Amino acid sequence: MSCSPFDLNDYFLKELPSPQRLQVEAHVRTCDACREDLDRLQITEAALFTFRDEEIPQRIAFVSDKIFEPSPLRRWFAGFWGSTARLGFASAAMLSCAIFYFAATRTAPAPNRPAVIEKVTVAAAPSPAQIQEQINQAVAVAVAEVEARQAEKTNKLVADLEHRSDEMRRSLQLVAGEYDLNRKRAQREVHSAMVRPAEIGDPK
Repeated sequence: MSCSPFDLNDYFLKELPSPQRLQVEAHVRTCDACREDLDRLQITEAALFTFRDEEIPQRIAFVSDKIFEPSPLRRWFAGFWGSTARLGFASAAMLSCAIFYFAATRTAPAPNRPAVIEKVTVAAAPSPAQIQEQINQAVAVAVAEVEARQAEKTNKLVADLEHRSDEMRRSLQLVAGEYDLNRKRAQREVHSAMVRPAEIGDPK
């Protein structure tokens, strides 16, 4: 706990008047505990300055927000596109409808001419197994595309986290280096203060 006559935080934030600041400075020069507290505040300030400034997100709620909310249809449409299972089912259903539609509306072959005998080859309708296989292929393609997009987002998020971790590591290294420098400087001052009285008491 600080024994300073005034709060060190106020002194550090420069909120004290000049006479009180002078009293705190005189007290810090004679008190090791208060000097350590002030050094910690300075190290914390140096660490905070290493981070880049970011704008604080703001969200103001208005009474008119409910008026501008999307309609239930738009919310359902957004939720539908955000679901992988729904997209796969819709793709399979559309593919099945298209296959059955083209199979049912295929034009009949032209009637044979009496003078010319032609062999009419009628294409066999796709079997249920073939239709099911095509549906499974379409669903697999849709799911693979969605998984690829999710993997890309995940890789981007991991890269961003690694970048932030590197920045934090560099900041901690900087703080540790400044702390060691301040500690060595304090040791040199203490050593010089101890050597100076010895030189004065031992005249040559």
